[in-house]
Amino acid sequence: MSIIPRYGRCGGAAKVALGVFLVMALCAATAAARPVRLLVFGDSLVAGYGLPHEDGFEARLEDALRADGRDVVILDGGVSGDTSAGGRARIDWSLSDKPDVAIVELGANDGLRGSDPAAMQANLTAILDALAAAHVPTLLTGMLAPPNLGAAYGAQFKAVFARLSQRPGLFYDPFFLAGVAATPALNQADGLHPNAEGVKLIVARLKPLIEKLLDEANT
Repeated sequence: MSIIPRYGRCGGAAKVALGVFLVMALCAATAAARPVRLLVFGDSLVAGYGLPHEDGFEARLEDALRADGRDVVILDGGVSGDTSAGGRARIDWSLSDKPDVAIVELGANDGLRGSDPAAMQANLTAILDALAAAHVPTLLTGMLAPPNLGAAYGAQFKAVFARLSQRPGLFYDPFFLAGVAATPALNQADGLHPNAEGVKLIVARLKPLIEKLLDEANT
């Protein structure tokens, strides 16, 4: 005896369930196909001060990631002259762009102004708290104080980033300008901002860590 399926209420419910499943699967596939939105949040060092747009950090990073097959869009959060206080004041506005992941690079201008390291820590903590509350995996890249401000200030300044690096789940790089700072051939005439070659080196050094950050957006 053959069994012939009967389509009553249960059959209709099954069709509805199947339809819901297909819609959810389509939404998931669409989300997976969407480029990862990477917020680069910082000061002139990421804003490309003194450089053509195509030679700035954000443009170079996007090119390098895409060359490796990464489907990524950079959200421009670089403001020349910005301090940690300025970043704290605008982080909510930047989050309105719905980033998937973020890089935070701030502190250079705090150091140039001799700002209180405790105030800088409070500002950076507020920024990282806002990103964490929005479930945005984040890379914090640190900064060092100018040596002319003295060893004691430099140690306090550096300790801020060391403490912040202990936050659970935070990706961390100790010094954004590592390998570039104080090298004339890699900096512009002001001795503060990387030239095009300096930016290339920074991008190449940070790219493996940034790719781990991007992988976090896909988990």
